[in-house]
Amino acid sequence: MTTTLAPPADPAGPAEFEARLRAVGERRYHDRHPFNLRMHQGTLTPDEVRRWITNRFHYQRHIPVKDALITAKLDTPRLRRTWLRRIEDHDGRHEGEGGIERWLRLGEAAGLDRGTLLSARTVLPGVRLAVEGYVNFCRLRSPLEAVAASLTELTAPDLMRVRIEAFERHYPWIAPDGLAYFRTRVDQGRRDSTEALDLVLRWARTREDQDRAVAALSFKCDVLWSLLDAVEHAGERT
Repeated sequence: MTTTLAPPADPAGPAEFEARLRAVGERRYHDRHPFNLRMHQGTLTPDEVRRWITNRFHYQRHIPVKDALITAKLDTPRLRRTWLRRIEDHDGRHEGEGGIERWLRLGEAAGLDRGTLLSARTVLPGVRLAVEGYVNFCRLRSPLEAVAASLTELTAPDLMRVRIEAFERHYPWIAPDGLAYFRTRVDQGRRDSTEALDLVLRWARTREDQDRAVAALSFKCDVLWSLLDAVEHAGERT
């Protein structure tokens, strides 16, 4: 008896495919994590806020690393120039500029020592594993998958606005200047997600490509969720 294989499914149209991608963020983005919910409700203790800042910095400082890996996969000067800007956004063009510097200033505004943040001595093992997993994903996977994983930025601008309001209302012990990272990322995140979404919609030409892109974005959501799991459960062991 012969087995007849079903023909491959046709790719979804651009609107349907985009809706699939956006649905991942709506269901799985870390804005729904209990730790984030408590943060925005104003119930975190100062120690919890500082633990989050410390461990999230380990992720932040690796963003330009993963973007450098993605840049190396892009095959035109125009695309590389576009992605290089993301590295500059975080590393800065000059010393004392960029998103990493702004996150260090957030830490200082919350009473953390800059040297301790840079040393990574207090970063939790679970956070190290999550960040390493994301960097390796961008190193080893296709350009489509690496760019699709960045599409958590579709949801990030709204989260940044909520976070700014929450910090201003509930954590006034953090100096307002320390919130500069969040304010900057509202516009940067909107721009970055628009560019990345355009690439993913153009590159994913088959149903298999689209499924890989959706899986990549789901993986990134798992990375961010796992990071917060580690931060939240660390408090249970102290």
